[in-house]
Amino acid sequence: MAIDRRNLKVLANFCSAAADAMAFTLMRTAHSAFVKETEDFSCQIVTREGLAFANPRQFGAPWYSGIDYGPLLEAFKDYEEGDICITNDPYSGFVATHSPDIHIWKPVFFEGEIACFVVGHIHNTDVGGAVPASLSRSLSEVEQEGLRIPPTKLVSKGEMNRFVLDVIRANVRLPEQNLGDLHAQIASVNVGERKIREVIGRFGYRTFLEGVAQILDYAEAQTRSILARVPDGDYFFADYADEDSVGGKPCRIALTLKIRGDEVVLDYTGSDPQLGSSLNMPTGGRDRHPLVMVGLTYVLYTLDTSLLLNAGTLRPARAILPEGSVVNCSRPAAVGMRSLTCAMTQIVTVGAFVQALPNLMPAASPGGNAIMNIKTTSRAGRSIMASIGPVGGGGGGTPVGDGSDGAGGATGFLRNTPIEISEAEVPIRFLRYGLERDTGAPGRHRGGLSAIMEFEISAPETIVTARNRNRSIMPAWGVNGAYAGSISRFLRNPGRSDEVSLGNTDVVHCGPGDVIRVVGPGAGGYGDPLSRPAGAVLQDVRRGAVSVASAERDYGLVIRAGSIDEEATAEIRSGRRPAVREVITHGLERRAFEAIWNRERYDLLTAFLASQPVGWRYFLKHRIFEAVEKVAGDRPPVADEMRMLFETIRIRYLLPEEETAGGAVP
Repeated sequence: MAIDRRNLKVLANFCSAAADAMAFTLMRTAHSAFVKETEDFSCQIVTREGLAFANPRQFGAPWYSGIDYGPLLEAFKDYEEGDICITNDPYSGFVATHSPDIHIWKPVFFEGEIACFVVGHIHNTDVGGAVPASLSRSLSEVEQEGLRIPPTKLVSKGEMNRFVLDVIRANVRLPEQNLGDLHAQIASVNVGERKIREVIGRFGYRTFLEGVAQILDYAEAQTRSILARVPDGDYFFADYADEDSVGGKPCRIALTLKIRGDEVVLDYTGSDPQLGSSLNMPTGGRDRHPLVMVGLTYVLYTLDTSLLLNAGTLRPARAILPEGSVVNCSRPAAVGMRSLTCAMTQIVTVGAFVQALPNLMPAASPGGNAIMNIKTTSRAGRSIMASIGPVGGGGGGTPVGDGSDGAGGATGFLRNTPIEISEAEVPIRFLRYGLERDTGAPGRHRGGLSAIMEFEISAPETIVTARNRNRSIMPAWGVNGAYAGSISRFLRNPGRSDEVSLGNTDVVHCGPGDVIRVVGPGAGGYGDPLSRPAGAVLQDVRRGAVSVASAERDYGLVIRAGSIDEEATAEIRSGRRPAVREVITHGLERRAFEAIWNRERYDLLTAFLASQPVGWRYFLKHRIFEAVEKVAGDRPPVADEMRMLFETIRIRYLLPEEETAGGAVP
């Protein structure tokens, strides 16, 4: 059968349907709520070389649509029918990117030849390690983050490797859950294998291979067409995670987007050095690694929703990832919280494209969804380890409408877990779960509202983990005159005499009667709030999304007795009309930070740190921040003063003793 345009589309749809079947099988047979409800998993069909050409259209995480399994496939040269391989080691091939993500892959044979591989991953709620749920920003070495399995044959010619199962069983906190999810993964790739064999039987082996190559080529052509419409230029943008460690300094992700014709380079030079916490991203420097490319995929799909999402999408792009930086760390750096940093790479990618296409791109999504997990004990003494769902913000306001409420933007694919399921599985009582008023940033198109979750603990020695806490200091930015979003909040026992604000803490010890409240960060708005139609603001007030006070303060809309006071509103709005506004609006906290750490000073810092040994960079960054903070009250240091400060600190800590003996050490 010739692969003309019509048959190519038919083939692509058949392959996508096979990936859908894999995802549906996994979702329906998994044991953990984080897979079957939240859907943190992926399924792909990849070429013999490892390039993804088919993904689910409705289910799972879209981060992996352009994934390249090549480094993992190369781990074995002797694939046979019935083999299934496994790994979750972040430093083996740089495909699994933190220890809870278990990847498996299976060759699909047709008449004795490998036609492709069916692959996928799930995020396990726990894989052992120092803390329940395995992940915390407080961890500093990958060895602390739980069980790691190097590339291994889980199944050989249809025969299960029982030793691997025993190793998993001996190292995780709830082995029945992990092994149940693993068997669901096996069922998923077995279904994918069967479906793809049916597709090959319909099209023929050679036609199938030719068609797969053309599917990738077609996605590449679509991407080049989109990029060709973006003005050539270098577009810089940076954003910050609140903390680079527990109680630490802001963590900078910097990107220079270089558009040249129908190609793009994402240069992350200027990002922070490898950290002494778990926010590091293990990319291995691979220039199309999905962790640093997913933001580009989101932007491309925003500009053209007909885009095929596969490895061909990323062919016109490459990333520059400085070695020993937070976007390309070296072993043994901890990497468990890489999803927080990855969300920031997505946000800076959107921010860079805002510079190029200010009237087409949305405002910032929060990028700080807290993944809530609980380790506790039932009244019968049974150990429980469960995810109760994500708590984040909505989507950023867009050129055509408000952001989605409760979930959106970079992590909008994460579904919530119904409270009925969580209460049935975990001894907690939900007090509130919904949307929080006044959390979407004001704009002509409002940022999406944040989610709020509040629950009461009923068992002793309960540990609550809140992975990816962020945006409690520097909020998401607005676009074209809109406001920045609201900050996130994390409280124990709110409103009581023993209330504690937990900030970005991600491991909390609780007992019976303790109450936890989490409010996600707000998304940025789009456009001048004073230009938002009065009727839309009134509707927001009536449905509880915006308070009466916010309507007047932020939108200039006066509401009396449930109706708009037209005269007072016109007076306020006409008196507040702003002059020129910046394309991007940051919150007060970021503006105060960058009054000291502007682009010039931060670029000097990262250039200096890049010249130092990898193991020293994080330490030196903190010493420099402390030194600058001491003098910045009078005025921030100029460039020459910064260089002198760097040299002083270098001499103090890095010169051999014999070089400083007999002389004063600054």
